[in-house]
This record gives sequence, structure tokens and C-alpha cells, in this order.
Amino acid sequence: MANPRIFTFLCGLLATHLVAATLCPPVVLRLGPEVIKEKLTQKLKDRDAVHVLQQLPLLDAMQESSQGVLARLVSSILKYITWLKVTSASILQLQVQPLPNGQELLVKIPLDMVAGLNTPLVKTIVELHMQVEVEAIIHVETSETGEDQLVLSNCSNTRGSLRISLLHKLSFLLNSIAEKVIKLLVPALPKVVKGELCPVLREAFEDVRADLLNLVKLPTSLKSDRLEFELLSQAIEGSAVQLNLGAKLLDSDGNVIMLFNDTVDSLNLPPLSDVPFSLIVRKDVVNAAVVAFLPPEELMVLLDYVLPELAHRLKLSIKAISEKAADKLEPTQIVKILTQDTPEFLVDQGNAKVAQLIVLEVFPTNEDRRPLFTLGIEATSEPELLKDIITEILISVLLPNENGKLRSGIPVSMVKALGYETASWSLIKVTSSPIKPSRCLNTQAMH
Repeated sequence: MANPRIFTFLCGLLATHLVAATLCPPVVLRLGPEVIKEKLTQKLKDRDAVHVLQQLPLLDAMQESSQGVLARLVSSILKYITWLKVTSASILQLQVQPLPNGQELLVKIPLDMVAGLNTPLVKTIVELHMQVEVEAIIHVETSETGEDQLVLSNCSNTRGSLRISLLHKLSFLLNSIAEKVIKLLVPALPKVVKGELCPVLREAFEDVRADLLNLVKLPTSLKSDRLEFELLSQAIEGSAVQLNLGAKLLDSDGNVIMLFNDTVDSLNLPPLSDVPFSLIVRKDVVNAAVVAFLPPEELMVLLDYVLPELAHRLKLSIKAISEKAADKLEPTQIVKILTQDTPEFLVDQGNAKVAQLIVLEVFPTNEDRRPLFTLGIEATSEPELLKDIITEILISVLLPNENGKLRSGIPVSMVKALGYETASWSLIKVTSSPIKPSRCLNTQAMH
């Protein structure tokens, strides 16, 4: 698609003091009408729905739907018709819109067809323009096993949508025959369209549903680890199909490291507005993803060779405290930075950042086994509390390393499978309970 498309990626960050009854699902995927329309349109193409329309048994339908006077009319008119069939058909743009109850979606499928009839009276083919609309309801139904699932039902013709007219005016005799055929097709066409197309429509929607179930199972790679998702429940909320997902973090051997599956439907999500879908990820899931990207590690730098200006400033700073200690620093001095424990994803004042405990050690030479001094630092990706030379060292050494790992982002497979490639993030607020608001990440993506 040529036009940029936007979706919303939300990270629900719940207040830590809220009890379990106020938790939201670990992950929520909400699909707007545009996504459902595009997928259903494609599945109808895959099912060759146009070919089904081209094979409509119009003559049989006219005979089956006629009674009394119409039956006699059919008998009288059939002797003038050699064949009657759909010569061209197209499915116009589908419409998917919410119903007033907020728990169902109405699907409308406008059809445009041309039928040709041939008569032994003349060689000219008489063409009829036929327009009709099929509609169906998408809703959630509880299966025999007690599971909720999306279904498409109540497939029928939209009342008042039938239009049949003569495409080109011909002779009086042919016009008369055509008018009689039109009179017979008015009750017959809606029935035959419903009988032939509705089963195909239901099958196409089953294909859409299967695709969505496969979509949410796509794992998200986190370096050597991965996030996997499973469907917990599904619903229709307003104009969106909502899939509530559990999540689990697995290591490279497939062992479960962390499980996220507790859920209570309490998060008041913002409307989709003009975006086709939204992905909501709870804070603890996001934090697990960040931890996978930033495992504890050790960085060593020959400061005098890599960052000589900082090495000089470090020596001056130490000299102000102890001249003897400063004199021990040689050109082979080493700065070692060790990240301790696991990082924590934080949101404060509309900004997202990662906090982590850091140990910084300075060795006078590359041969020393004991550091000249050691500092324990609580650093973040915005180290506002760290000053002067230590802050500069962390900014120059640690941040490029960790930002390099995070800058490429987390490639969410289900987003890419929907046709989106890039994303930008911002923070928005959603209400996680009647009392406390929670913060979310808003992502815009393009095909």
C-alpha cells in the first residue's frame, strides 16, 4: 500500500500498589475495522468468490422462487431464452462498522454483476446490470468447550440494496423479454446469492480467524531469548476486535524463564481513532524484554588510549583528593564498568528510561589486579544524579553500548505480519482503575 499507515503500540504501566483484581492482560491486540476489512477481502479473493458469483444458477433460481402467476410466467419466458448467466462480477469495497450494542461488527459486501441472456429470436445478447449487497454479523460466541471465539453469522441480503436494470435498450420485443426476466430475478437473485455466497463468506472468515490465531502465536526475538504469546480471551469492544494475550519469556533452549498470564479486564483503553490497530503491552512484560536486551556484563576501557581527555580529567579529579593516588595512574590505566542485577524500565514525567545498578572500578595499570578505587552507582539512561568526570565516563562508555542494543528496538513479529515495518514511540496515559491513571507507550508505524 502506498499510503503510510499508523498503529498504536501501548505499554500499560500499572501502579505498583494496585491489587491483583485491577491487573490488565499482559498483552492486548486490538484490530480495527480496516484490518478486518483488508483480511476478509483477501480471503474472499483466495476463495475465488467472484468465480462463485459468475456461476450463479440464475435460471434454476428463477424456477425455484416462482409460484402461481410467476410460475406460469417462467414457463412462458423460458422458451425464448437459450441461456442466462453472469458474464462479469466484482466485489466492491467491503464495509465493517460497529453496531450500537458495541459488541458486534456489521460486515457489508456490495456486489456488482452483469448477466447476459441469449434468445433464439435474435443473435444480440441482452445484458442486465445487477446490484445487490450481502451483510453479516461478526460477534463472539461461546463454543461447546466453553471457549469464546469470533464467528460470522446472520448472512443475508441488505434490505433495499437490490437493483436490476437493462444495460442497453434494444428492440421492443427484446426489451419486453428483458423486463419479464428482471421481474423474475427480483425475488430469485437475493436467494441464490445468499445460498451460494454466504457459505463462501463464512469460510473466508474462518480463514481470517485462523490467521489471527496464528498471528498472535508468532514469537518476538529478544537476542538469545524470546517472547511467546497465547490467546486468553477475545471480545469485540466498540469498533475493535480485542485479543487478550498471555505471554511467556523463554531462553534459547525453550525453557520458560517468566510467565505472564494473569488478567482481569479493567484497563480503560483509549479508542483506536484513526489507527488500524493497537498493541498494548503491560509494564512487567516490557521490563522483561529490556532485561533480555541488557543482561549483566562487564566493560573494560584503556582510558588513556580511547578517551585521553577524560583520562586527563580523571587524574586531575583524583589529584584533588589524593596526589599520591593520582600519581599511580599510568597510560595503561583501565576503567572497568560492571552492570549489576537486572535493569528496570521506568516511566516518569512522560519519559521512559532504564535504571540499573553499576559498579565502576579504576585500575592504575593494565597489570593491576586490585582497583585503585570502586564506586557503586545507581545509574539510569539519563544519569542526572551523576556529576563531573564519572558522569562523563558513563556517558562516553556505558550509554553508547546499551543504547546501541536498544536503539534498533524490539521487532514485534505480529506487527510485521500485519504489514508494518517501522515505528516511533511516545507516552500517553490510560486509566487502569477508577482512581489511578497509568502510562502507556504510543507507537506509530508505517508499511
